[in-house]
Amino acid sequence: MSDLPFRSAVELAADIRAKRIACRELLDLYLQRIERYNPGINAVVVTDIAGARRRADAADAALARGESWGPLHGVPMTVKESFDVAGLPTTWGLPDLKDSVAATNALAVERFLAAGAVLFGKTNVPLMLADWQSYNAVYGTTNNPWDTARTPGGSSGGAAAALAAGLTGLEAGSDIGASIRNPAHYCGVWGHKPSYGICSPKGHALAGRVAVADISVVGPLARSSDDLALALQLMAGPDEIDGAGWRLELPKPRRERLADYKVALMLDDPNCAVERAVQDALQNLADFLVKHGAAVDDHARPEIDTTRAHAAYIKLLRAATSGRQTNAQFAANAAAAQALDEHDDSYYARMLRANTMSHRDWLGVDEERHRMRLAWAAFFRDYDLFLCPVASTVAPPHDQHGERWERMITVDGERVPTTDQLFWAGYTCAFYLPATAAPIGDSGGLPIGVQITASQYGDLTAIHFARLLEREYRGFVPPPGFD
Repeated sequence: MSDLPFRSAVELAADIRAKRIACRELLDLYLQRIERYNPGINAVVVTDIAGARRRADAADAALARGESWGPLHGVPMTVKESFDVAGLPTTWGLPDLKDSVAATNALAVERFLAAGAVLFGKTNVPLMLADWQSYNAVYGTTNNPWDTARTPGGSSGGAAAALAAGLTGLEAGSDIGASIRNPAHYCGVWGHKPSYGICSPKGHALAGRVAVADISVVGPLARSSDDLALALQLMAGPDEIDGAGWRLELPKPRRERLADYKVALMLDDPNCAVERAVQDALQNLADFLVKHGAAVDDHARPEIDTTRAHAAYIKLLRAATSGRQTNAQFAANAAAAQALDEHDDSYYARMLRANTMSHRDWLGVDEERHRMRLAWAAFFRDYDLFLCPVASTVAPPHDQHGERWERMITVDGERVPTTDQLFWAGYTCAFYLPATAAPIGDSGGLPIGVQITASQYGDLTAIHFARLLEREYRGFVPPPGFD
């Protein structure tokens, strides 16, 4: 049973249904592992142990009566700290909110509970969910279980670290700048960024906010692609207001075998260098696919200038988060933007301009985005999937000095801005497309993932391809030292 904590949520649910393990017994196993391993990685930062044990006991009693609560009956799970859970704090890493307590559950949380899950805690995030590291003044720093000197990624970094270390059965995160995909890549787990708009973010917002943000989505992280499929099925669909007028019917995958797929492969781009180890892992995957009959084209691209696509994404991203500024911050940023040299094209300059752009300017960028969205749609008439890196490198060392746009990472010996990697986040993200991150290899003992992008609403195709890779190429590998 040493592999038990690393089993998928689907497998754990099957074990519970078959009464090979009790709900309370499984919960206590994870709680014992948290007591033993969490101090070293600080992934799970909030718990409700008493409440979870009551629910697990009730789940056992229901099962004894022949009742089933749903496909996750009795499975212990956690969610990203930014989701509201009634009775628990939601801070987004902000010290001013450290004593806040949510009154109600986020809709995604409600749906997991309705499926029978036993929610016992929340996992760490960066301040305002705005970093590819996960640290804040409220909960401290989360470490990567593969190497505690390195980041687990962000902003769903605690989620991915907890899954990799076998501290939870399933997770829910969010993504506007690879915040699901990046931690999955760094920690060697699976993550799915859904098509924009298919999963209601109700209850995943700063206090008082109810409008749905541009680009941002909520979605699952897991130790298997089967879990992604199940969790997406639970999370997806309209809230009670939208549900009065529409329902979601995602198209099923049209291909059954790897040999049936026609995919495009992109290893690098001038906007963002990718280290050789990551490129080699992607090329090894491509070679495997070709050997097994798939069609792989390493030149096919949508009819989009990647530099323009990246510029549009940064404008849309920073505009989407501009509402977080106070009046004083907005005024200061507007003045700083006005003082910029017109030729300054640094990330900081782009951020300032986008944070303070006029609505008319935003409409122009949005028009450009939708023209590129049409180009992606045309591309996916000829190709099933688009494969590319999730990030430039494997998980880098912790770096909490200065502002995130001032920090650097090393790519094959060259120091480059860490914000360059937003290219891989936005090349598909800004255009409403779904993307699954799946582990495909490692370098120096650190995981490497692939980003599997499908057409808009092709979520099940991306996850199905990840499932085939999991079964035929690489499954979950736990980090050493967590058995």
